[in-house]
Amino acid sequence: MTVSPRTGQPHEMFVLEQPNWVNVIPLTADEQVIMVEQWRHGTRSIHLETPGGLMDDGETPEQSARRELLEETGYEAGEVIKLGTVHPNPAIQTNLQHYLLAKDCRKTTELKLDHAEDINVKLVPLVDVPRMIETGGITHGIVIGGFYWLNLYRQKHG
Repeated sequence: MTVSPRTGQPHEMFVLEQPNWVNVIPLTADEQVIMVEQWRHGTRSIHLETPGGLMDDGETPEQSARRELLEETGYEAGEVIKLGTVHPNPAIQTNLQHYLLAKDCRKTTELKLDHAEDINVKLVPLVDVPRMIETGGITHGIVIGGFYWLNLYRQKHG
């Protein structure tokens, strides 16, 4: 039961208490975005996304970003930069979503997927991403948010 801060009246509300997440915008030296195609049960379809996932206890966002990138793509980042943090869905979720930029990524190993992951890695030119968002090639809101944060970062830092 939850109490309305406006009326003081109780009402039922479902709240998902989840760990914090990371989402990584991984770029190779030649401005290719390392993306993953994954089946998503909610839409019953495959989505083109950037790597990410749940943070482990005691992990910093930067540590989690490096781990998720390596596990899901087999790539390692030269440098990881925190871009920003949001509440992914404050209406029903308690967690934070951290966005990180992984620069100068290079392939170093094979994928280390968990039992529920089915991932194909794709390299996408960064210059193609806005068109892909416009035309529905990328529809995942959290992923689109990451490209927004990348754009803000590049406006400030070149």
